[in-house]
Amino acid sequence: MNLEQLVNEQLTTAMKNKDKTKLDVLRAIKKSIIEFNTSGSGKVLDEDESIKLLNQQAKMRRESIEMFTNGGRLELAEKEKEELEVIVGFLPKQLSEDEVKEIALKVKLDTNASTMADMGKLMGAVMKEVSGKADGKVVQSIVKEILS
Repeated sequence: MNLEQLVNEQLTTAMKNKDKTKLDVLRAIKKSIIEFNTSGSGKVLDEDESIKLLNQQAKMRRESIEMFTNGGRLELAEKEKEELEVIVGFLPKQLSEDEVKEIALKVKLDTNASTMADMGKLMGAVMKEVSGKADGKVVQSIVKEILS
């Protein structure tokens, strides 16, 4: 079942259960899917594109949580956390930092990256390996640690 079908199915369930938080998140995801499909890019919403779309939604929630927490708006941060949990339910299991570090070390050997000047090359290769299974900030900190 693709993301669009899954979202539509869960939208119906959320409406029946009157789960407002889940309903709001599912509508936001559906809106992103519709925008993707009508963008005219010619791309198809396959599994990789679905993961990218969901990661964008999750990133927005994480940034909002940080801003609301820093601004003392804990009730809004809590709402964003609940929405993030719904989105994470659609994403593949995230890799641990140790798993990401192991992948980064392997890719470092493959790409012969050795200095901070090679960071872009290494980041790109590692992100391709962990596509959708690790947060970019986590990967960036690990790559910096490995290269320094």
